[in-house]
Amino acid sequence: MVQLTQSTKPVREKEIKRAWHLIDVKGKILGRIVPEAVNLLQGKQKTNYSTYLDSGDFVIIINAKHIVVSGKKSRTKIYTSYSGYPGGLKSIRFEDLLKKNPAKIVRHAISGMLPKNKLRDRRLARLYVFSDEKHPYADKLTRKPERSSV
Repeated sequence: MVQLTQSTKPVREKEIKRAWHLIDVKGKILGRIVPEAVNLLQGKQKTNYSTYLDSGDFVIIINAKHIVVSGKKSRTKIYTSYSGYPGGLKSIRFEDLLKKNPAKIVRHAISGMLPKNKLRDRRLARLYVFSDEKHPYADKLTRKPERSSV
């Protein structure tokens, strides 16, 4: 009888190594950038990816104020939030939110693409979005931007 051995070993939380990725979204389409950032946050590019572990990396997104959407979305897309009280519905157009808080647009899009489970908040905590090129995490990046996106 031939005895089979297990060729793959399960990954433990302590063994996960997290890298830092920089994504420059200047002039890029929002819908093309978000899936790439989500895959990095989830860790799907790693060989030891598993759905039940949070093995994702840190993602820094810069130049969020220069993000682009296709078609008429810049004029027609509306972001809404509801407080739960009567008359508590707030809505803001994409153009206005881009001027007021462009990081919120990117964070909202990435949050919408992440799986709705217990790991979502931890993954979003590793996302850093900045409206311009300045960010305090330059020392974390070992080399030049390795993920400059599509």
